[in-house]
Amino acid sequence: MKNNTKSSGNTAKNSYFLPIASLIFSVAMLLLVGRAVANNAVLRSIFSCQAQGLGGLVPTINVWYQQGTNLSFIPAGEVIKKVWLNDPSQVTMDFDGPVCMQFGPKPNASSGDCKNSAANVIQLRRIPKLNIPGLPNTNNTLLTVVTEGQGRNKLYTFRVIYGTDNPEYHTLAIFPDPSGQEGACAKVSQ
Repeated sequence: MKNNTKSSGNTAKNSYFLPIASLIFSVAMLLLVGRAVANNAVLRSIFSCQAQGLGGLVPTINVWYQQGTNLSFIPAGEVIKKVWLNDPSQVTMDFDGPVCMQFGPKPNASSGDCKNSAANVIQLRRIPKLNIPGLPNTNNTLLTVVTEGQGRNKLYTFRVIYGTDNPEYHTLAIFPDPSGQEGACAKVSQ
């Protein structure tokens, strides 16, 4: 019995230690997890009208050496029909499906592979600069994307920024325009 009395006395002295240790551990974990999530943001999103530049600003998309950056039209329900990259010397592109690859002075978007385009995502990857004769040395480039969705074509332009530090996100998702909400995208005066 003496041992039981002593151990119950020790339990009373240690009863404060366990909750305090648990609290300290929980706070430390929350701080570490919060910092990891902030440093590894996975998604950046904008509305379709913003991505089209209807608010007067050209949207940007960053690409880094460490990982690729996805440009996703899945949330908007749009299919990529055609893509142009003004300076391909520092960025590669890949797609999650077939995309129109017609070249020449008179491309026909309603025939061949353009009719069967089915990509929804562009994967951009930064590469060491290639020396392509005739291309000026620039710090960024322009990505132009034509999509089709809900029976309409849309034109998007993105300023591609070359990142050298740690990636901030890995996907830029284009969402459909909000219905019934004024002010989400500025109206272009005509």
